[in-house]
Amino acid sequence: MTDIAQKTLAIVCGGGPAPGINSVISSAVIEAKKSGWDVYGVYDGFSGLAKGDKNVVPLTIEMVSRIHSDGGSVIRTSRYNPTKKEEDLRKVVDSLIELGVTHLITIGGDDTAYTASCVADYAMNKRGLTISFVHIPKTIDNDLPLPEGIPTFGFETARSLGTQLVSNLMEDAKTTGRWFIAVAMGRTAGHLALGIGKSAGATVTVIPEEFLGKELIPMSLIVDILTGAIIKRLASERKYGVAVVAEGLLERIREEDLEALSCIEHDDHGHVRYAEISFSSVLKREVQANLTSLGIKMDITNKEIGYEVRCATPNAFDVEYTRNLGFAAIEFLKEGGTNALISIQNNMIVPIPFEDIKDPETGKTRVRRVNTESIQYRIARQYMIRLEKKDFEPGLEFVQLAVAAHMSPEEFRERFEYVTNY
Repeated sequence: MTDIAQKTLAIVCGGGPAPGINSVISSAVIEAKKSGWDVYGVYDGFSGLAKGDKNVVPLTIEMVSRIHSDGGSVIRTSRYNPTKKEEDLRKVVDSLIELGVTHLITIGGDDTAYTASCVADYAMNKRGLTISFVHIPKTIDNDLPLPEGIPTFGFETARSLGTQLVSNLMEDAKTTGRWFIAVAMGRTAGHLALGIGKSAGATVTVIPEEFLGKELIPMSLIVDILTGAIIKRLASERKYGVAVVAEGLLERIREEDLEALSCIEHDDHGHVRYAEISFSSVLKREVQANLTSLGIKMDITNKEIGYEVRCATPNAFDVEYTRNLGFAAIEFLKEGGTNALISIQNNMIVPIPFEDIKDPETGKTRVRRVNTESIQYRIARQYMIRLEKKDFEPGLEFVQLAVAAHMSPEEFRERFEYVTNY
């Protein structure tokens, strides 16, 4: 057992990969070692600790000094959730205690933050020991409850690379005269899809926040929104385009419609494993069938954007941002802080107490969603090609839409005007 005066830090990474993880690890290790702390990197998230396996590696400055620009995670990561079973939580805490861990840094999203809080609570309540912890918010989804305008690390790199991919698809669509439906990763929120779509100048972007506060929606609504965008482009004599769709829309679609998908699975946190559902394939099939029923022939290609951006080399923004976060986390712990999420606001280190970001109903971390009243979203919407209320005002443009859909104006209004309510 480490001497009680000796500080020992464990670093655990949970959830999916995101650009910048290694930069956080590098910065945190360097600062901790400079202060004389021992540092362990815990392999594979909480999964090994929950089995009683202390699969860790002592980390030194020499080992981490040049990993800040590397993608991925040198200690890997896992979505394993030890809070589902008290036995697993006990093994995690006992494993950390046996390693002499006094301080814990978790790198991850909302589920990892919640797990860290549970670990600290269990250590105090069941073992009478304090494990001070700080959480560093990591997710390309950008959905942790930081103040408006402050991204989670990894998001900017993912958005940048996703924008390059969609920009290439836009050029391909124009060159070949086809449509692409690209589904962007994002478990609940539409930040990444909107960021990619807006930056790439995609034809249309659809995100789940458009349908909040309403009952679950039918799959046919999403299909009709995309079909309407295609028809509107056809009316302006353009047979090509790219639609960016957030995978989080799956959470807003009616259960009976989801049951029609043949491969629904859930992860350890109870979330639908979206990676196992080819949402873009479903949308392609349904939109193609919709167009065929209208007598419109259109080539559509589907694309999933997710794994390509998760382990990318972090861009300059995320390298600097994550080095700051790693430094800030150690400074917070050295000053006796605990039970908080670390943030950088106005060039200042601002810890956010975990209690302040909890959802009072679930006890878990709140989810930050796209603010559809914000100037960022309103501008994005203005540049999209999709059916709007003004398109159904009587006049030549309305008639042209109906002609493009092979319908009479009355039929077109009855069939598609409802999508403008969203």
